[in-house]
Amino acid sequence: MSSNIYLLLRQELLLSLFIFILLFIKIGKERSNESILNFINCFLLVNFAAGLFSMSEGAIFNGMFSTNALIVLEKNILNLALLIISMQSYAWLKNHPQIVEFYLLIGTSMLGMFFMISSGNLLMFYLGVEMSTIPLAAAANFNLANRKSSEAAMKLILSSAFSSGILLMGISFLYGTSGTLSFNILTAHLSNTPMQTFAFILLVSGFAFKISAVPFHLWTADVYEGAPVAVTSFLSVVSKAAVLFTFTSILYKVFTPLAILWYSILVVLSIATILIGNLFALRQNNFKRFLAFSSIAQVGFILIGISGSSPEGSTSLVYFVLIYVFSNLAAFGVVSVVSALTNKENISDFKGFYKTNPLLSWVLTISLFSLAGVPPTAGFFGKLFLLMAGAAKDNYGLIIFASLNMVISFFYYLKVVKAIFMEEQDTPIQKLSIPKITQLALYVCVLGIIITGLASWVYDYIHHLSIGI
Repeated sequence: MSSNIYLLLRQELLLSLFIFILLFIKIGKERSNESILNFINCFLLVNFAAGLFSMSEGAIFNGMFSTNALIVLEKNILNLALLIISMQSYAWLKNHPQIVEFYLLIGTSMLGMFFMISSGNLLMFYLGVEMSTIPLAAAANFNLANRKSSEAAMKLILSSAFSSGILLMGISFLYGTSGTLSFNILTAHLSNTPMQTFAFILLVSGFAFKISAVPFHLWTADVYEGAPVAVTSFLSVVSKAAVLFTFTSILYKVFTPLAILWYSILVVLSIATILIGNLFALRQNNFKRFLAFSSIAQVGFILIGISGSSPEGSTSLVYFVLIYVFSNLAAFGVVSVVSALTNKENISDFKGFYKTNPLLSWVLTISLFSLAGVPPTAGFFGKLFLLMAGAAKDNYGLIIFASLNMVISFFYYLKVVKAIFMEEQDTPIQKLSIPKITQLALYVCVLGIIITGLASWVYDYIHHLSIGI
């Protein structure tokens, strides 16, 4: 039994080991940042490789923690994203005095996300949410000399506290009306009573805060702009993906008796999120704010796929998140390099960027085309499968609305490409010396965009593991 526990907790134990090693590095003799970074990246690579192997399935702690092949895959997508972010942040972190503290915060947040994804109980779920959120508030304020970084941390912790309060209130009402916190038992006690309906709305509102769905998105752009690029990347990709994985699993496994209610909620949220995200992205000049509203719009498409409440909905979510990891991190990777070496983060700064940095220009262009859903990039297939999953409810008006909004998103992504290739300025960004490890991370992202789109077995494998109503 004990050996089975270790297998079920393998990913969590590896991440815990990573955190303890960092603590020993912190209190031990002084080492160079480069040696620490090399060790960390090697460990994260081993951690990702370990997640590729098969693992036992089951539940422990009276069902509070559970895992299966799909959950293992979801956690390993987060491991991959963390590895890429670490490699891309090399230029920023190699001279940073608090490099160990940064990874301690990020690693602890990841551990909370793992427990959240594997939660089989509302209490375990809530503890995972808090464990993943609190370290991120500190990470957002990692540039102590930057006032915007401090503002970002304050806005993140206040909005997170508000959303957590709403989430906890919904959990309390559910417990009060059902007498249980266990997902396996809760389903049988659910009905469309006013109290349970209200509790469910509170629960969805808490989730909507975490994924930046409209109208719960107001904190997102300010936090993204103020936080360091590495933290912004983590918030945009890893944190959001973890919440979406958990949200979908809970909807499909627990709240099936309220399927009609949450379908209606998801439709409204998706329409508002796509429209507002796209319209505000049109007006942005700061690259991190631009990608913030872009990611908000992407969430709207994901909600359409989830609304299909079928194995295809679950498949399209995981598949799109995998594509999103490569696409969004490729864009953030270029912004991270430019920000670390030049302190420039505005779109207008990238005018004439192609003439001095052709490699980075092409990486950024491919990533933006994938985010826009331009064929034959992987983003096209990701959005296609999301819309097809949403069409399972025969809501073709919603699908047409989303498709038309893809045209708007293509326009503002193309605006950035136009600035890079066709516009000029007197003082363009000079040719940048990119660390080899950062170059490797960018190549991985580009290859990921190509392979996940063209290799049909990726989608088929995820579909084999997926769940639905």
